Amino acid sequence: MKKMHVLILTAFLALSPVLSEGAQREFRSGVKSLSRKQLIELAMSAAPAHISRRAAVMIQGSDGKFEVVKKGSNEFTCVPDIDGQETPSPMCADKAAMQFFMDMWSGKEKPANTTVGVAYMAKGGWHWEKGKKVIMSMDKGSPGAKRVREPAHWMIISPFDPDKTMLPTTPGVFGSWIMFDKTPFAHLMVYQDPMELSQEHDTTDNPDEQD
Repeated sequence: MKKMHVLILTAFLALSPVLSEGAQREFRSGVKSLSRKQLIELAMSAAPAHISRRAAVMIQGSDGKFEVVKKGSNEFTCVPDIDGQETPSPMCADKAAMQFFMDMWSGKEKPANTTVGVAYMAKGGWHWEKGKKVIMSMDKGSPGAKRVREPAHWMIISPFDPDKTMLPTTPGVFGSWIMFDKTPFAHLMVYQDPMELSQEHDTTDNPDEQD
């Protein structure tokens, strides 16, 4: 299992030039003044402590490439920002969810993960809407796109069909909705603060940070 996690991290590192190519101009806007320690703490703030303290952490260097700065033991990976806005949006994702986002960010036609994944964004995030439709992040520069701030939430990464689930495709009072419906990257957004979810007892020590 650990070997599979290493493969996911290696693939993510290999994708970093692709990510920075489209987002490097903005990606560090809200985190560029933070120290290495602050970036690690920010990344870990995305999920409940019993998850994030055993997760790997990756941060982006000045060259736009990611590096693993804290080893993990639970197959979750945390990053300090995914949206590149003035308010950072850290995320912690398991290996299936990370594969899903890697494929989306790199422009793949569909995600390669074959199991359901989960990702946490306890600090909230951002999405873009055009008209009344949520658009893919890579289309955020489209004329008429409106930036929308998201509250704390978590995500279930699995193909969701709104016609079958009867779930809405835009955020509303219900608190759960399908993002990117009618695409291979549809997933369930749950506007519920991950930090308020019940937490299991876990006394595992933090993995050591890499030098």
